[in-house]
Formats: sequence, C-alpha cells, structure tokens
Amino acid sequence: MGHQSLYRRYRSQTFAEIKGQPIVTNALRAAVAEGRHGHAYMFSGPRGTGKTSTARVLAKALNCENPTNGEPDGTCTSCKDIESGRSFDLHELDAASNNKVDDIRELINRVALGSPGRTKVYILDEVHMLSSGAENALLKTLEEPPDHVVFVLATTEPQKVVPTILSRTQHFRFSLLPASVLEEHVRWVIADAGLDVDDEGIAWALKAGGGSARDTLSALDLVVASGGAPESITAGAELCRAIGHRDSAAVIAAMQRSLEGGAEPRIIGEDMLGELRNAFLASMKAPLPHLNDAARERAQELADLMGPATITRSLEMMGAALVEVRQAPDPRVPVEVALLRLARADGNDVAALEQRIESLEQQLGTLLQGTAAAPATAAPAAPAAPPPPNRRPTPPPPVAAASPPPPPPAAGASISKTEVEAAMGEVLDSLNQKVRARFRQGRLTDVTNNVITFAYPSALPADRADEVKSELES
Repeated sequence: MGHQSLYRRYRSQTFAEIKGQPIVTNALRAAVAEGRHGHAYMFSGPRGTGKTSTARVLAKALNCENPTNGEPDGTCTSCKDIESGRSFDLHELDAASNNKVDDIRELINRVALGSPGRTKVYILDEVHMLSSGAENALLKTLEEPPDHVVFVLATTEPQKVVPTILSRTQHFRFSLLPASVLEEHVRWVIADAGLDVDDEGIAWALKAGGGSARDTLSALDLVVASGGAPESITAGAELCRAIGHRDSAAVIAAMQRSLEGGAEPRIIGEDMLGELRNAFLASMKAPLPHLNDAARERAQELADLMGPATITRSLEMMGAALVEVRQAPDPRVPVEVALLRLARADGNDVAALEQRIESLEQQLGTLLQGTAAAPATAAPAAPAAPPPPNRRPTPPPPVAAASPPPPPPAAGASISKTEVEAAMGEVLDSLNQKVRARFRQGRLTDVTNNVITFAYPSALPADRADEVKSELES
C-alpha cells in the first residue's frame, strides 16, 4: 500500500474523535442514542472542519450493530465497510460536479431501494453548487424521504443555499478549530506516527492550516517531506514592521525578496492582511484563540508598534490595492504603491492625518519618557533662587521654567503664586501628554492656602481638566 496522507490516515471514526465541534457531536450522539435522529441535516462551515467526517460517523452510528451511547463500535461489519468505502448504506455525491437535474433524478430513483443496513445515508457535498432545476427536483424527496433514508447536505457557503432547502433540514454550523486544540492534535499525530518535527515546524503547520484540521495535517505532511518548516516566501509581518518604523527602503526590500522567492503580489498582500487583522484584534484587546503563543506575541508586538490608526489605514489601503490587482497591467504596482504610501504616511485624507498624528504622539511619548527618567539618574542640583517679586508671568499658558522649581515648603508653610508659576512648566512636562494638554488650556489665577485655581475659557475644557486633576495633585 502506498503512502497515505496524514489527514486521511487520521480521519475521525467516532464522535469523540471529532475535534473542536462539541455542540454538533453531542447533539448527534444524543439523537442516535435516543432514536430521534432527523431525516435531513445541513452541515455548514469552513473547509477542513469535519463536515464530511461527521456525516460518515453519523452513517456508522445509524447502522452499527453494537452502538454504545450513540457511538459506533468500529468493529462490526457495517462499520468496517463504511470505513473502507464499500458499504451500500452510504452514498456520497459531489454536488459540484453532479449538479444537473438528471443527476438528482437518478439519485431520487435509487432512494427507495433497500440496503443491507438499517439506514441508507446520502451525503451531498458542496450542495450550494446545485443548479436551480436540481434544487427543485430534490425538494419533495428531501421533505418526505423514505423512513430508512437520511440526507446530509454539506456546504462551505450556506448563504447560497435556497431557503426552501434550508427549511427542510436541521442546520449545524461548524467552526474553525482553536489553535490550542489543533496544536494538541498535531502533537498527538506526530507522536503516534513517529514523526520527527520540531516546534518551528509545528508552528508553521498551525499557521498554514489557519484553523482547519485537514489543512493543518496537510501542512504537517509538507513539513515532514521537507525535513523542517519550509522557508516562507511571504513577508506579511516584515512588511508590517517596516511600515511601523516608517522605513520605505525596508518595505521595498521585503517586497522584492518575496517576489524573487516566487510569491505573487496578491499572496503577499493577503498574508499582510492576515497579520494586520491579528494586530488589529490585539490592539482592541480581543481574544485570539485562533493563534498559537508565538503568533499571539507577534500580533501584540505589531499592535504596539503600529498603533490603531496605522493598522486601520493599512487594512483599508491594502484591501483596495488587492482589488486593483485583478485588473492592473502589472499586479505588483498597486501593492507597492500602497506599501510606500503607508510607510511614508502620504495623503491628505483623514486616515493619513490620523496616521501622522499617531506617529508624532508615539515619538513625543518616547521623548517625554526619556526626559522624565533623566532627573532620576542625575545628581541632585541645588535649588535656584526664586524669581524677582516684580516679575509677572506672561499668560496663558505658562512655559517651562528655565531653572528647577524651589524645594517644597515646610509643613504648615504656604506656597506663593509666583513659586507655582515658576515651577508649573516643569511639573506639567513630567506628566503624560493628556494631562499636560488639558491643564495648559487654562490660566493660573490664584493660589490661596496651597489651593491652586485655574481659569478656563468654557465649561468643557474645565470639566476635562477636572477629570485628571488627581494626577497633577499626586
């Protein structure tokens, strides 16, 4: 027997072996155990999430000679025949290639015929591909099939299935598997098959699988055949970092390396969109169950580096560039132009301005952190003499004093308005940008009994300053 791919070798044979779909498997197991299964089911969800495997397990459970709590035993003749593909109780039809009226009529003519087992199960895969005439031909039989017949319709696009078919079925939705569940399954497969795969190879297979069990095991097959994780020819994360650092040269270099490695511009853009989406979710503090630990750390790193405004604009511009790629004479041009505009934050639209403002705020925050940390390591300087009593500050707002503020007054002593004005600039500079901006909108008007009073041109800035006054008081 020739080599069998991992996803076929480790296809689920019982409800308990199906990963990541507890709602579906619990419901079907209970229905079989209690003898109240439906006559027609609709399984929908992304590819590789277990729709066809679940339908086959259902067929085994309905025909098993010795079922246990709704689970097939896997040892009887019926179970073995279904596993080997030679059972007369299970019929699979690919609706994508058998989508004509005549194909469905031929199926209907065979429905009433008996079979060796208790239940004859028909699996129609990609049912959304049926023609309109084929759908109409199926309706009556789907609504009232013979007692010994069960239909299982599977599709990746349930929105394309007509409501008249959906209404005649019990609809179960399959979802992509969490990264933790997939990683556990992959490690079990590696141990059971005796494969030699390191953590880097596992991480690559999980990323390539994208939450699909079948795609992940296919990627694991590639890792085994290659002797390790294949070198990625896309540079989504690298491009995102270059944009975050505003490095146009690094953007072009990363793009060129990917193109020389054989990646198409569309694939590069889609890989970057995937990294941007993960970074966007990380910046919004959303859960990331579809990512493993390494990918989750990378998403948080990109979120901290780029910021929400840059990530949002990058998603919009790269999405628009990928639409243009379809009709561009040279598909590289729309992607490269979008990347350069993002790296340079070009444009006069609101998104570009937000991106530039966010970049300036990040740079200013870094500078302020360095300024605030400097006095902590420097030797203490002697306090400067207070300013002359006749000197009046220039309103508003006060600027940072050229000399350090005077030492705090002794207990019970009062501080004068002149001393506050001299020290206020440096005090505000030591606070974060939001607090500094809100207090600089006001004007220092009075200092009485160590209570400092600010005047504001309207109620709104006064209220905003009141929200953060505790940070100034501390």
